[in-house]
Amino acid sequence: MAKKQLRLGAFMRPVSIHTAAWRYPGGTPDANFNLRALIAYAQKLEEGLFDAFFMADHLAVLNMPMDALKRSATATSFDPLTLLPALAMHTRHLGLIATASTTFEPPYMIARRFASLDHISGGRAGWNIVTTSNPDAALNFGMTDHMDHAERYRRAREFYEVVTGLWDSWDDDAFIRDVESGVFFDPAKLHVLDHKGDFFQVRGPLNIARPVQGWPLIVQAGASDDGRQLAAETAEMVFSSGRTIQDAQALYADIKGRAAKAGRNPDHIKILPGALVVVGRTDAEAQEKRALLDSLVHYDSGIASLSIALGSDASGFDPDQPLPADIPDTNASKSGRERVLKLAAEENLTVRQLAGRFGGYAGHALVGTAEAIADEMQAWLDGEASDGFNVMFPYLPAGIDDFVDQVVPALQRRGIFRTRYEGQTLRENLGLPRPESRYRG
Repeated sequence: MAKKQLRLGAFMRPVSIHTAAWRYPGGTPDANFNLRALIAYAQKLEEGLFDAFFMADHLAVLNMPMDALKRSATATSFDPLTLLPALAMHTRHLGLIATASTTFEPPYMIARRFASLDHISGGRAGWNIVTTSNPDAALNFGMTDHMDHAERYRRAREFYEVVTGLWDSWDDDAFIRDVESGVFFDPAKLHVLDHKGDFFQVRGPLNIARPVQGWPLIVQAGASDDGRQLAAETAEMVFSSGRTIQDAQALYADIKGRAAKAGRNPDHIKILPGALVVVGRTDAEAQEKRALLDSLVHYDSGIASLSIALGSDASGFDPDQPLPADIPDTNASKSGRERVLKLAAEENLTVRQLAGRFGGYAGHALVGTAEAIADEMQAWLDGEASDGFNVMFPYLPAGIDDFVDQVVPALQRRGIFRTRYEGQTLRENLGLPRPESRYRG
């Protein structure tokens, strides 16, 4: 019986999840605006046979005090759907996944942009569906406040239906391009969506051919109950979080179980927990690298990041005491708040310690030798805690180089990671089916 195969995404936010990555010795401080560097990163990921380059995005400058914001490399970045077509021109197999919001952008434009990326890349596009809870983003789109959590997810579900319906506007063989008769397309193979729902009225059709993959890959990262349900009903890849294998196993079983109840094949959803990976020739060397990285985080940045995760201003809390018991509830992400409270309780952390953790990276981390990291990844794969990992690099370019040159061969020796790409499209490489058009037959 063939071994399960590990799937690997590369999480670029816009380049590294860790706040201090840009300060790390030998790093690339301007990486988020350095196109040559980003192309080199993508090419190295393709050398390492990664499934996808995943670009997170913000629709506002991060809402934190200026003393903290001025220390953050994630304050600005390229627009994902401007950058990824450029990366497509310098790669052949690497999937290209962009974040796009269902809260502020119109579905017709999202459908058109991702269909374009799929054609430009030869079938390697993916759409990460987000519902955007940042109140500063709302102000950038003429709104005084952002939507209620449940309302955002209702809108997202309808948004998905509109976008995928627009992708089916043309049959795969609609464009006959008959030079002799002068007929460019068959009108019988053009379909008008004419959607009228609670949030949108969209006539269609989309003015671009059906995407190479039928639909670009659907990706989702919500961890709340609403987010999990949306993932179970729509997603083909889920970027999740889980600090322990037990947490990850519970989420894995929950989403796959919900998918089965929704009439979907659970194997058609690939669940990839995020993991910061720090590789060393010895365990001690890896720990020293992580310690150096965390030591470069300034307290101002840490407390601002903690405030965002909590959805409440933590700057007035006593730094050397535990979190107050009466932190007010807000309309911010419930999953982020719950993660803070759980971590604080489990490890009995002070506000200062929490700020240090959240200022760098507070999620699951694999820190050790390549063999130890490969062992842990295989344990999660075999233990049905994940289908792979969304790898977060601690610094660049060395973090990518260490993983590709050391961890990938260790995974291949175990027979759980490819030695060549299986197909041409992102779906083919992930072993996922190409969706049939809703108008077929």
